[in-house]
Amino acid sequence: MARSIAELTDFPHPDDAYLSGLLHDIGQLILLQAVGDPYRRYLANASANPQYIAEEMQLFGCTHAEVGSWLIDQWGLDSVVADAVAFHHKPVLQIVDASTLPQIVWLAHALTTLDDGSPEIGLAINRAAFKVTKAELCATRERAIERTRQIGEVMGVSINSAFPKRAKLQMPPSPLTPEPPLSLADDDLTIMVDGMALLQPLQQDLFSLGSDKEVLLALRESARILFDLPKIAILLVNEQEDALTAEKVGAQPELFRQLSIPLLASRSLAAAAVIGRQVRTSFDSSQALPILDLQLVRALSAEGVLCIPMLTRQRMMGVIVCGLSAKQYARLQRRIPWLANFGKIAAISLEAVMAAEHQRQQVQEELTQQFVRHAHQIVHEAGNPLGIIKSYLKILERKLPEDGVRQELSVLTEEIDRVANIVGHMTNALKGGSTSKAIDLVSVLNDFLTLYADTLFKAKDIRVETQLPSADIPVKLNRDNLKQIVLNLWKNASEALGAGKFVKIALADNIIHDGDSYVQLRIDDNGPGITEENIQFLYRPKQLADSERRGIGLSIVGSLARQEGILITCRSQPGIGTSIALLIPKAASVENGAER
Repeated sequence: MARSIAELTDFPHPDDAYLSGLLHDIGQLILLQAVGDPYRRYLANASANPQYIAEEMQLFGCTHAEVGSWLIDQWGLDSVVADAVAFHHKPVLQIVDASTLPQIVWLAHALTTLDDGSPEIGLAINRAAFKVTKAELCATRERAIERTRQIGEVMGVSINSAFPKRAKLQMPPSPLTPEPPLSLADDDLTIMVDGMALLQPLQQDLFSLGSDKEVLLALRESARILFDLPKIAILLVNEQEDALTAEKVGAQPELFRQLSIPLLASRSLAAAAVIGRQVRTSFDSSQALPILDLQLVRALSAEGVLCIPMLTRQRMMGVIVCGLSAKQYARLQRRIPWLANFGKIAAISLEAVMAAEHQRQQVQEELTQQFVRHAHQIVHEAGNPLGIIKSYLKILERKLPEDGVRQELSVLTEEIDRVANIVGHMTNALKGGSTSKAIDLVSVLNDFLTLYADTLFKAKDIRVETQLPSADIPVKLNRDNLKQIVLNLWKNASEALGAGKFVKIALADNIIHDGDSYVQLRIDDNGPGITEENIQFLYRPKQLADSERRGIGLSIVGSLARQEGILITCRSQPGIGTSIALLIPKAASVENGAER
């Protein structure tokens, strides 16, 4: 009731309301245990007496509400929960001045003990800290009553017709007459209720996990904490559903990584537990254990094994194999139903996370297919104008004399091919990197200077200084990736520098780092510098909004450099300038010469 009212009124902590309602009369249990028969006789007539709280104080020196709130304080729970328990019998004129949680618990108690027409209920509703109508509260109460009856029916508990109002308690038997022992049904019911109380929080915790690895790890810890079973191994049913394996389960004895147990009851207790859908143990078997089970016992360094099947209604998920001693099993015998439920909860949780992962993969595949289709369209549409431009350049090249202009047209044609290649790779973006070849780094940089030095630097009155060796320097890289790295760095420098500034491009051979041979390409400038935040984009991807472009160049440089094995260092000071150094792996040997 209390939680339902909390949800109805949008109280932000419905679990606190549930806990307060659950514990609101716990003080009666404490007094029954401490005082005994006098308190039992008092409770027998208390429900018919509206002044019974005052009499409780007079007879016993305290009320059950005070005792309950004291206990909650001792447990270290929130003081507001203790307040809700302490105040649930307070007069209505006092409770309307309390905070929200005590008002909710007071109303829940009143709706189950007072008549609907009681003026106290009406006054509490009118002056409550939240807005709610009596009709809504009564409907909430009826739903709670119906749910309680359904739960009682499932559990075999008889609920009287006057519920939720208490029936008058019968006087207890004479102290000289021993109380009758619990029946087997009552005993089983007690065990079942205890097990439900123990395992329900576990189920909620497991359902909140996001992967099968997290669930399996949580199952290990739960088995250790709840059942004192530190030696466990987990076997999962394979995709063909004909064997138990542990290939995908880590942190287990090596034997389990090698095992594949056929799903035949005669081969192992683990398989028999799954097929028979019940907990199986070596301590209940009078026959010699199969060799596989002997291996399990030895691997877990135990006297025997207990196998808990992990089953849902429609699917076999696997088995939890627990290594334990005879004494441990003797203590666990009465908790076998709990262990069976533990296996069911484990199976349901595993099935849920696996289904979620399968759905995520399906969504990813659909998105990938959409991307590939869209990329194919872009490649097709972009390829047409690029092909036309390239054809006209060839016509123009044939018409021009053989001088330096032809070389520039050749570099321009190569750049058009590179753009087409970049667009074409969109369809392969999710399939891995491009092939690296041995290329001459000096030749590539000279071609780039021929094509871009004027537009990026000289047109903006930025002075360019170069220190490039005359000899070839072979490196093993993807040519297009190298060009994209260099172009992005030069473009960033061009955008940052103003007239009168300079950029220096230098190449140094025979650099040894960690025993490997590299070529160093340095780009220095005397511009405004790069912020620490933007420098980080060289080392981690940048998440961009649809309209955001700043910083994407450095992010692309970092991504391509990692792909090619290029090491990057960046030093920058505000107002002084920036120095970016690329350590490019040098080709070990080139049989036919580097590609120019």
